[in-house]
Amino acid sequence: MILIILGIVLFLVSLSVTKSESPLQKFGGTLRIVSFLAIAIGVLTACVKQIDAGYVGVKSLFGKVQNDVLRSGLNFVNPLVDVRQVDVRTLNYTMSGVHDEGIKSGDDAIRVLTADGLEVTIDLSVLYRVVPEEAPRLIREVGIDYEDKIVRPITRTRIRDNSVYYDAVALYSVKRDEFQDRIFKSIDADFKKRGLLLENLLVRNITLPASVKAVIEQKINAEQDAQKMQFVLQKEKQEAERKRVEAQGISDYQRIISESLSDRQLQYEQIKAMKELAGSANAKIILMPSKGGTPIILDTKQ
Repeated sequence: MILIILGIVLFLVSLSVTKSESPLQKFGGTLRIVSFLAIAIGVLTACVKQIDAGYVGVKSLFGKVQNDVLRSGLNFVNPLVDVRQVDVRTLNYTMSGVHDEGIKSGDDAIRVLTADGLEVTIDLSVLYRVVPEEAPRLIREVGIDYEDKIVRPITRTRIRDNSVYYDAVALYSVKRDEFQDRIFKSIDADFKKRGLLLENLLVRNITLPASVKAVIEQKINAEQDAQKMQFVLQKEKQEAERKRVEAQGISDYQRIISESLSDRQLQYEQIKAMKELAGSANAKIILMPSKGGTPIILDTKQ
Protein backbone atom coordinates (compact mmCIF):
# COMPACT_ATOMS: atom_id res chain seq x y z
CA MET A 1 0.00 0.00 0.00
CA ILE A 2 2.90 2.37 0.73
CA LEU A 3 4.35 1.83 -2.74
CA ILE A 4 0.97 2.58 -4.32
CA ILE A 5 0.71 5.85 -2.43
CA LEU A 6 4.32 6.70 -3.27
CA GLY A 7 3.69 5.97 -6.96
CA ILE A 8 0.63 8.21 -7.01
CA VAL A 9 2.64 11.02 -5.41
CA LEU A 10 5.44 10.60 -7.96
CA PHE A 11 2.91 10.63 -10.79
CA LEU A 12 1.43 13.91 -9.56
CA VAL A 13 4.91 15.38 -9.20
CA SER A 14 5.78 14.31 -12.74
CA LEU A 15 2.69 16.05 -14.10
CA SER A 16 3.59 19.19 -12.21
CA VAL A 17 7.18 19.12 -13.42
CA THR A 18 6.12 18.53 -17.05
CA LYS A 19 3.79 21.56 -17.09
CA SER A 20 6.36 23.85 -15.48
CA GLU A 21 9.25 25.58 -17.28
CA SER A 22 11.81 24.61 -14.66
CA PRO A 23 15.05 22.78 -15.48
CA LEU A 24 13.49 19.63 -14.00
CA GLN A 25 10.99 19.47 -16.87
CA LYS A 26 13.19 17.02 -18.74
CA PHE A 27 12.88 14.56 -15.83
CA GLY A 28 9.08 14.52 -15.99
CA GLY A 29 8.96 11.44 -18.22
CA THR A 30 11.36 9.54 -16.02
CA LEU A 31 9.34 10.36 -12.91
CA ARG A 32 6.19 9.23 -14.67
CA ILE A 33 7.78 5.86 -15.50
CA VAL A 34 9.07 5.46 -11.95
CA SER A 35 5.60 6.26 -10.57
CA PHE A 36 4.00 3.63 -12.78
CA LEU A 37 6.56 1.05 -11.66
CA ALA A 38 5.99 1.89 -7.99
CA ILE A 39 2.22 1.61 -8.42
CA ALA A 40 2.56 -1.71 -10.24
CA ILE A 41 4.92 -3.16 -7.64
CA GLY A 42 2.67 -1.86 -4.86
CA VAL A 43 -0.42 -3.42 -6.41
CA LEU A 44 1.37 -6.72 -6.96
CA THR A 45 2.65 -6.75 -3.38
CA ALA A 46 -0.76 -5.87 -1.97
CA CYS A 47 -2.36 -8.68 -3.97
CA VAL A 48 -0.13 -11.34 -2.39
CA LYS A 49 -0.67 -12.18 1.28
CA GLN A 50 1.36 -14.76 3.20
CA ILE A 51 -0.48 -16.63 5.98
CA ASP A 52 1.73 -18.42 8.52
CA ALA A 53 1.25 -22.08 9.43
CA GLY A 54 -1.36 -22.53 12.18
CA TYR A 55 -3.20 -19.35 11.21
CA VAL A 56 -6.01 -18.30 8.88
CA GLY A 57 -6.50 -14.91 7.29
CA VAL A 58 -9.70 -12.97 7.89
CA LYS A 59 -10.40 -10.38 5.17
CA SER A 60 -12.13 -7.08 5.70
CA LEU A 61 -12.92 -4.52 3.00
CA PHE A 62 -13.66 -1.01 4.24
CA GLY A 63 -14.58 -2.43 7.66
CA LYS A 64 -16.80 -5.24 6.40
CA VAL A 65 -15.56 -8.72 7.35
CA GLN A 66 -15.83 -11.25 4.54
CA ASN A 67 -16.98 -14.81 5.23
CA ASP A 68 -14.23 -16.72 3.38
CA VAL A 69 -10.83 -17.23 5.01
CA LEU A 70 -7.29 -17.45 3.68
CA ARG A 71 -5.35 -20.63 4.40
CA SER A 72 -1.66 -20.86 5.27
CA GLY A 73 0.69 -20.07 2.40
CA LEU A 74 0.58 -17.45 -0.36
CA ASN A 75 -2.83 -16.06 -1.32
CA PHE A 76 -3.88 -13.58 -4.03
CA VAL A 77 -6.40 -11.03 -2.77
CA ASN A 78 -7.87 -7.67 -3.57
CA PRO A 79 -5.12 -5.09 -2.84
CA LEU A 80 -7.63 -2.97 -0.94
CA VAL A 81 -8.47 -5.81 1.46
CA ASP A 82 -7.13 -5.71 5.00
CA VAL A 83 -6.06 -9.21 6.20
CA ARG A 84 -5.84 -10.14 9.89
CA GLN A 85 -4.23 -13.43 10.91
CA VAL A 86 -6.11 -15.51 13.52
CA ASP A 87 -4.41 -18.32 15.44
CA VAL A 88 -6.27 -21.64 14.95
CA ARG A 89 -3.81 -23.80 16.91
CA THR A 90 -4.60 -25.31 20.33
CA LEU A 91 -4.55 -22.56 22.94
CA ASN A 92 -4.21 -22.92 26.70
CA TYR A 93 -6.03 -20.62 29.10
CA THR A 94 -5.08 -21.35 32.73
CA MET A 95 -6.70 -19.90 35.83
CA SER A 96 -4.55 -20.73 38.85
CA GLY A 97 -4.05 -19.65 42.42
CA VAL A 98 -0.27 -19.83 42.01
CA HIS A 99 1.34 -16.48 41.28
CA ASP A 100 2.27 -15.97 37.59
CA GLU A 101 1.21 -19.51 36.65
CA GLY A 102 -2.02 -18.57 34.86
CA ILE A 103 -2.85 -16.02 32.18
CA LYS A 104 -3.65 -13.38 34.79
CA SER A 105 -0.95 -12.47 37.28
CA GLY A 106 -1.67 -13.12 40.93
CA ASP A 107 -4.36 -15.36 42.37
CA ASP A 108 -6.75 -16.15 39.52
CA ALA A 109 -8.28 -19.38 40.88
CA ILE A 110 -12.04 -19.90 40.73
CA ARG A 111 -13.83 -19.79 44.09
CA VAL A 112 -17.16 -21.61 44.11
CA LEU A 113 -19.81 -22.61 46.64
CA THR A 114 -20.73 -26.29 46.95
CA ALA A 115 -24.04 -27.91 47.88
CA ASP A 116 -23.12 -27.96 51.58
CA GLY A 117 -22.34 -24.23 51.59
CA LEU A 118 -18.54 -24.50 51.69
CA GLU A 119 -16.20 -22.42 49.54
CA VAL A 120 -13.87 -24.46 47.32
CA THR A 121 -11.01 -23.09 45.23
CA ILE A 122 -10.46 -24.64 41.78
CA ASP A 123 -7.45 -24.35 39.48
CA LEU A 124 -8.39 -24.98 35.86
CA SER A 125 -6.83 -25.16 32.38
CA VAL A 126 -8.92 -24.79 29.22
CA LEU A 127 -7.56 -26.25 25.98
CA TYR A 128 -9.43 -24.87 22.99
CA ARG A 129 -8.98 -23.56 19.46
CA VAL A 130 -10.73 -21.36 16.96
CA VAL A 131 -12.71 -23.20 14.26
CA PRO A 132 -11.11 -21.92 11.01
CA GLU A 133 -14.40 -21.55 9.12
CA GLU A 134 -15.91 -19.65 12.06
CA ALA A 135 -13.04 -17.18 12.43
CA PRO A 136 -14.74 -14.38 10.37
CA ARG A 137 -17.91 -14.61 12.47
CA LEU A 138 -15.86 -14.64 15.68
CA ILE A 139 -13.97 -11.50 14.65
CA ARG A 140 -17.15 -9.80 13.45
CA GLU A 141 -19.23 -10.56 16.57
CA VAL A 142 -16.64 -10.68 19.35
CA GLY A 143 -13.35 -9.27 18.14
CA ILE A 144 -9.79 -10.42 18.47
CA ASP A 145 -9.89 -10.33 22.32
CA TYR A 146 -12.21 -13.38 22.51
CA GLU A 147 -10.27 -14.85 25.45
CA ASP A 148 -11.35 -12.05 27.77
CA LYS A 149 -14.86 -11.82 26.33
CA ILE A 150 -15.74 -15.50 25.79
CA VAL A 151 -13.28 -18.04 27.22
CA ARG A 152 -12.73 -16.59 30.68
CA PRO A 153 -16.29 -15.48 31.67
CA ILE A 154 -18.06 -18.55 30.27
CA THR A 155 -15.65 -20.96 31.95
CA ARG A 156 -15.87 -19.32 35.35
CA THR A 157 -19.66 -18.99 35.16
CA ARG A 158 -20.27 -22.62 34.16
CA ILE A 159 -18.02 -23.93 36.91
CA ARG A 160 -19.92 -21.93 39.52
CA ASP A 161 -23.26 -23.06 38.07
CA ASN A 162 -22.36 -26.76 38.26
CA SER A 163 -20.47 -26.84 41.57
CA VAL A 164 -23.69 -26.32 43.55
CA TYR A 165 -24.75 -29.89 42.74
CA TYR A 166 -21.87 -31.47 44.70
CA ASP A 167 -20.68 -31.56 48.29
CA ALA A 168 -17.18 -30.29 48.95
CA VAL A 169 -15.70 -33.66 49.96
CA ALA A 170 -17.38 -35.47 47.05
CA LEU A 171 -16.13 -32.81 44.63
CA TYR A 172 -12.62 -33.30 45.99
CA SER A 173 -12.66 -37.11 45.79
CA VAL A 174 -15.23 -39.46 44.24
CA LYS A 175 -17.18 -36.94 42.11
CA ARG A 176 -14.22 -35.12 40.58
CA ASP A 177 -14.34 -36.84 37.17
CA GLU A 178 -18.11 -36.51 37.01
CA PHE A 179 -17.85 -32.80 37.78
CA GLN A 180 -15.20 -32.34 35.10
CA ASP A 181 -17.33 -34.10 32.47
CA ARG A 182 -20.36 -32.04 33.42
CA ILE A 183 -18.68 -28.65 33.09
CA PHE A 184 -16.99 -29.82 29.87
CA LYS A 185 -20.35 -30.44 28.20
CA SER A 186 -21.83 -27.12 29.29
CA ILE A 187 -18.76 -25.07 28.28
CA ASP A 188 -18.40 -26.93 24.98
CA ALA A 189 -21.99 -26.06 24.02
CA ASP A 190 -21.38 -22.34 24.71
CA PHE A 191 -18.07 -22.34 22.83
CA LYS A 192 -19.60 -23.89 19.70
CA LYS A 193 -22.13 -21.07 19.53
CA ARG A 194 -19.23 -18.62 19.31
CA GLY A 195 -17.03 -20.48 16.83
CA LEU A 196 -14.69 -22.07 19.38
CA LEU A 197 -13.94 -25.75 19.87
CA LEU A 198 -13.25 -27.01 23.41
CA GLU A 199 -10.63 -29.79 23.19
CA ASN A 200 -10.06 -30.54 26.86
CA LEU A 201 -10.84 -29.24 30.31
CA LEU A 202 -8.34 -29.99 33.07
CA VAL A 203 -9.28 -29.55 36.72
CA ARG A 204 -5.73 -29.15 38.00
CA ASN A 205 -6.39 -28.71 41.70
CA ILE A 206 -9.30 -28.47 44.14
CA THR A 207 -8.51 -26.82 47.47
CA LEU A 208 -10.87 -27.44 50.38
CA PRO A 209 -11.32 -25.19 53.43
CA ALA A 210 -8.78 -25.78 56.19
CA SER A 211 -11.41 -27.15 58.58
CA VAL A 212 -12.60 -29.73 56.06
CA LYS A 213 -9.04 -30.77 55.25
CA ALA A 214 -8.34 -31.32 58.95
CA VAL A 215 -11.40 -33.57 59.31
CA ILE A 216 -10.38 -35.58 56.24
CA GLU A 217 -6.84 -36.01 57.55
CA GLN A 218 -8.16 -37.20 60.92
CA LYS A 219 -10.40 -39.72 59.17
CA ILE A 220 -7.52 -40.99 57.05
CA ASN A 221 -5.28 -41.34 60.11
CA ALA A 222 -8.02 -43.23 61.98
CA GLU A 223 -8.48 -45.60 59.05
CA GLN A 224 -4.73 -46.20 58.87
CA ASP A 225 -4.59 -46.94 62.61
CA ALA A 226 -7.50 -49.37 62.27
CA GLN A 227 -5.77 -51.16 59.40
CA LYS A 228 -2.56 -51.34 61.43
CA MET A 229 -4.38 -52.83 64.44
CA GLN A 230 -6.11 -55.34 62.18
CA PHE A 231 -2.73 -56.40 60.86
CA VAL A 232 -1.36 -56.83 64.41
CA LEU A 233 -4.35 -58.93 65.45
CA GLN A 234 -4.01 -61.09 62.36
CA LYS A 235 -0.33 -61.62 63.12
CA GLU A 236 -1.08 -62.60 66.72
CA LYS A 237 -3.71 -65.08 65.55
CA GLN A 238 -1.22 -66.65 63.18
CA GLU A 239 1.40 -66.91 65.95
CA ALA A 240 -1.15 -68.52 68.30
CA GLU A 241 -2.10 -71.01 65.61
CA ARG A 242 1.57 -71.81 65.03
CA LYS A 243 2.13 -72.53 68.73
CA ARG A 244 -1.00 -74.67 68.89
CA VAL A 245 0.17 -76.75 65.94
CA GLU A 246 3.64 -77.07 67.48
CA ALA A 247 2.20 -78.21 70.84
CA GLN A 248 -0.07 -80.68 69.11
CA GLY A 249 2.92 -82.09 67.23
CA ILE A 250 4.93 -82.55 70.44
CA SER A 251 1.97 -84.19 72.13
CA ASP A 252 1.48 -86.58 69.23
CA TYR A 253 5.18 -87.42 69.22
CA GLN A 254 5.25 -88.22 72.92
CA ARG A 255 2.12 -90.33 72.65
CA ILE A 256 3.56 -92.36 69.75
CA ILE A 257 6.87 -92.91 71.57
CA SER A 258 5.08 -93.91 74.75
CA GLU A 259 2.93 -96.44 72.94
CA SER A 260 5.76 -97.98 70.89
CA LEU A 261 8.43 -98.44 73.61
CA SER A 262 8.43 -101.71 75.61
CA ASP A 263 10.72 -102.93 78.43
CA ARG A 264 12.71 -105.07 76.00
CA GLN A 265 13.09 -102.15 73.63
CA LEU A 266 14.31 -99.91 76.42
CA GLN A 267 16.78 -102.59 77.63
CA TYR A 268 18.09 -103.01 74.10
CA GLU A 269 18.60 -99.26 73.67
CA GLN A 270 20.40 -99.12 77.04
CA ILE A 271 22.77 -101.94 76.12
CA LYS A 272 23.54 -100.30 72.79
CA ALA A 273 24.27 -97.00 74.49
CA MET A 274 26.58 -98.65 77.05
CA LYS A 275 28.39 -100.47 74.31
CA GLU A 276 29.13 -97.25 72.52
CA LEU A 277 30.30 -95.73 75.77
CA ALA A 278 32.60 -98.66 76.43
CA GLY A 279 34.28 -98.11 73.09
CA SER A 280 35.05 -94.51 73.96
CA ALA A 281 38.65 -93.65 74.88
CA ASN A 282 37.48 -91.66 77.89
CA ALA A 283 35.40 -94.47 79.42
CA LYS A 284 37.03 -96.33 82.32
CA ILE A 285 34.21 -97.94 84.30
CA ILE A 286 30.78 -98.90 82.98
CA LEU A 287 27.92 -99.76 85.32
CA MET A 288 25.16 -101.85 83.76
CA PRO A 289 22.17 -103.22 85.64
CA SER A 290 21.62 -106.93 85.40
CA LYS A 291 18.33 -108.56 84.62
CA GLY A 292 17.54 -108.76 88.29
CA GLY A 293 18.54 -105.18 88.92
CA THR A 294 22.06 -105.92 90.27
CA PRO A 295 24.64 -103.70 88.52
CA ILE A 296 27.51 -105.24 86.59
CA ILE A 297 30.84 -103.45 86.82
CA LEU A 298 33.21 -103.71 83.87
CA ASP A 299 36.72 -102.37 84.12
CA THR A 300 37.90 -101.34 80.67
CA LYS A 301 41.55 -101.21 81.82
CA GLN A 302 41.74 -105.04 81.92
